[in-house]
Amino acid sequence: MANCVNFVTGNANKLREVKAMLEPGIEVRSHPLDIEEVQGTITEVTESKCRKAAELLNGPVLVEDTALCFNALAGLPGPYIKWFLADIGHEGLNNLLAAYPDKSAEAVCTFGYSEGPGHDPIIFQGRCPGKIVPARGPILFGWDPIFQYEDRTFAEMDGTEKNKISHRGRALEKLRQWFQEGKLAK
Repeated sequence: MANCVNFVTGNANKLREVKAMLEPGIEVRSHPLDIEEVQGTITEVTESKCRKAAELLNGPVLVEDTALCFNALAGLPGPYIKWFLADIGHEGLNNLLAAYPDKSAEAVCTFGYSEGPGHDPIIFQGRCPGKIVPARGPILFGWDPIFQYEDRTFAEMDGTEKNKISHRGRALEKLRQWFQEGKLAK
């Protein structure tokens, strides 16, 4: 029987990307829990979410948090990108940088794994440099249409290509290697 991890997400796109990177070696089961997020650094948000998820499921869990950090804005919106995107959309995110010549940004994905209640989360983080551009490509997944890596936005890439270079792909590669070393709780 394959190892299994309980991935706490209600986001079908994230689930698809995680499954593509970890399966078949590690079975990924989705648990769409709504966990209140604390305010804090990228790592603090993930650690808090991981501890709460481990308590709610009373067992091993994997959580993920994504940040989009604009260099001109000292890292904002950072871990609050989900709320910024929901309130102001792609165009609004571009408008945040209208007064700045620096459109560079960094996408950051942080996974937290915990063996269960009382266990400290183990953090796996991936980062991808890029820049913020007017939306291009299908509007299927969050802010992918406005984040450009090299010459194309994430939305203009197919899933396999994106997973090789994205912040999530880089974090998942670290997580996958850790799991392969036999660290995953059985």
